Amino acid sequence: MPQLRRAGGNPFMQLFLPEAVIALKQGAGRLIRDVNDHGVLVICDPRIRTRSYGRIFLDSLPPMRLAQGQSEVEQFLHATATGD
Repeated sequence: MPQLRRAGGNPFMQLFLPEAVIALKQGAGRLIRDVNDHGVLVICDPRIRTRSYGRIFLDSLPPMRLAQGQSEVEQFLHATATGD
């Protein structure tokens, strides 16, 4: 990291952010392994929507619906459990 700074780089954007994005993507991949799997990936950090780098995280994920609140998640889970 000190070398990156000395070279004029940005450790957050060039090192830490890519590592965090990979970790999130791998976690999502472990949740949903095939087309028959269902699950909810909860990201409680509001920066995913409020910071410019949040889009990098969201774009790295497989296509999925983004819920706006707990009620949408509950509806999804109910529909999944009942087959609706």
